[in-house]
Parts: sequence; structure tokens; C-alpha cells
Amino acid sequence: MIYNFDEIIDRSNTDSLKYDFAEKRGMPEDLLPMWVADMDFRTPESVMEAMGSTVEHGIFGYSESREDYYLVLEKWFLTQFNWQIKPKWLVKTPGVVYAISQAIRAFTEEGDGVLIQEPVYYPFRQTIAINNRKVVVNQLAYNQGRYGIDYEDFEACILRGRVKLFILCSPHNPVGRVWTKEELVRMGDICIKHGVIIIADEIHSDFTFSGMTHYVFADLKSEYLEQTITCTAPSKTFNLAGLQISNIFIANQNYKKRFKEEMAKGGYSQLNIMGIIACKAAYQYGQEWLRQLKVYLEDNLEFVRNFVDTELEGVKLVEPEGTYLLWLDFSGYLHTHNLSDQELNRLIVHEGKLWLDDGNMFGLGGQGFQRINMACPRAVLSKGMEQLAEALKS
Repeated sequence: MIYNFDEIIDRSNTDSLKYDFAEKRGMPEDLLPMWVADMDFRTPESVMEAMGSTVEHGIFGYSESREDYYLVLEKWFLTQFNWQIKPKWLVKTPGVVYAISQAIRAFTEEGDGVLIQEPVYYPFRQTIAINNRKVVVNQLAYNQGRYGIDYEDFEACILRGRVKLFILCSPHNPVGRVWTKEELVRMGDICIKHGVIIIADEIHSDFTFSGMTHYVFADLKSEYLEQTITCTAPSKTFNLAGLQISNIFIANQNYKKRFKEEMAKGGYSQLNIMGIIACKAAYQYGQEWLRQLKVYLEDNLEFVRNFVDTELEGVKLVEPEGTYLLWLDFSGYLHTHNLSDQELNRLIVHEGKLWLDDGNMFGLGGQGFQRINMACPRAVLSKGMEQLAEALKS
């Protein structure tokens, strides 16, 4: 089957956070939204058929997954990442951020340090702070258009910040790095040395570009497996975020017990039946859809790469290795035109009629950057880039 990712689907008036809530979020109503990380593509037909059968049945009582659900997960992670999971590791949650919040409360006390690598997915910082833990930042090193890790500072942060927990973003959102095995091992060894538990947010692991390999952090060493909470979900891969289904793997059974006790304190038990059905169908039948989608996204990336080079003077694309989120460096443009980030945002919103993610929300190192979601039909992406170009020329 050839999937039509060029189809433009009207998402307005569907209670879409992306399309229907601009005014409530302080934005003009007439913006083209290219911010939040959901895609403008329909989920695979196999997923809709499976959900449709459940709707036809018409009973939506308390539900739980059976062994076939686990077997589908097992095959997916073995096929995609050569990672052999075990049934006793699995905990299902309504989301990765929810799981991170539970882990923070389960494995740290108020005042303890939690390490993140900014600029990074902003709910990390928010979740640490709202749980009264201390945000400790190992800022990523940006050098000649590429991000890396300052390992000396990484270890120093752990020591001076009384760090008990490290949230690893792999692949990294928003800078698009797919960490090498060597990079992961250097960080992992430091964490093991100092007894730091790792939360590995690997929600974007299915999106790596040609020549890139995602390594499951917990699978690199047996010591990592015993000290890691691995967070995964089909939500980014198959556009299922609204169904609230994530699969968390915790090999250390003492850690798993503490994690589940924290979930129980919040009164949470069974998942949404639609999430279970959709996840199983996506992993069971969605591999070809995903393969074709990744080809389409690589073409979208090539389009943006060429557009930035030829039409956006002073702007650089930070070359992504994974995810469908692009990180644009506007620092040259801002310097040339003597503009602030606030003035850039005004141009993008009010002149370009675009809704992007301001880099400042991603923390230290985000100044002068914007994040843009390229998981949309080419015509929409082209329209957005043209509007951005006109705004900058104005």
C-alpha cells in the first residue's frame, strides 16, 4: 500500500490542542500551528479498524491488556532495536510525562537534585519544579552547528547538585541528536559511579534518519538495566497522543514496586481501552506505514534544508539525526538586525502568522532558537516556510 501523506486533513473544530486553542493560549486565531509535537497525518488504517471494531461492540467497561499485548511489544522492540524485554518489566501509564513525575516522587525526596540537559523538552523542568525537587542543568555544548555533552560538567553537576535522578532525552528533543553508543556509555558510567538513577525518555526512538542508530540505553550494560526506568510510547510514532498510552520498562523489581506504589497513591489503575487497542494494532500492523512515513519525513527535511539555505538569510538548520522536530538557529539573523527574541517572536506570530515554539521555553541555551514541527503535508510545510521567509524580510 502507498500511503498518501500529502493529504491535507482539516483538524479545526475537533478539540485539537494544536488547532482549536490558540486564543485560550494567548495567540491570534489565524495562525498556522507548527508547534506541538503531534503529526497532521492519519494514524494507520489498521489502527482505525481495530478501534472501529471496539466501537461497534459498544461496551467500554474496565479493561486490561492480555498476554497478546505484551507479545506484540516484545516483537516490536526486538525487531526495531534488538532489545529483548521481559513481561515482569512492564508498567503501563497514560503518558511519559506522567511516568517521569511518578518516578521523581518515587526515587527522590523534596530538595534532591534532578539532572537534565537543556535546551530540552520543557515539561522536564516543570515536572521537577512542581514536585519541589531541585533542577540541575548540564547544558549541552553547541559548537559549529552541532550539540555535544560536557562530561566534566555532567559529573560536577551530580556532585554539587546532590543529584539522585537523571532524565535522559534520547533521541533528544529539541536539538535532534541521536546519541552514539560512546556518548551514552560515558554518561551511564558516571551515573553508575555516583548511584544516580536514570529515566530514559525514548519516546522518539522510532524516528531516526538514514545512517543513524538508536541505542536503548538500558540495553547497553547490565548495570544500566538495573538502574534505569525506560519510557516508551506509540504516541509520537503513530500519532496516538490523545489516547494516552505509554509502556514503561523497569527491570529492577524493587524500583518497579516503588514506582507502582507511587502510581497507586494517585488512584490510577487501568488504562483507556482505546489506548490498549490502538497500541497493539499499531505495533502489530504499522511497520510499513512507519517506513513510508520516515521516507516522507526525510523528503520534508530535505525541503526545509534547501529552503533555509536559499531563503532564510541569517538562519541555520541544526542538522537533525532523529525526531520530526526541527531546531532553527536565528542567532545570525538577530545579530544582523539587532533584534531580541521577543521581537523575533512578534515577527513570526504577527507578520508570519505562524505558531512555533520559542527556544527560550526549552531552558538554558534556547535563546535565539525556534522549534518547528515538520510532520505535516509538504504543501503545509511549504506554506509555513514561505510565511516565515516573508516575516523575516519584513
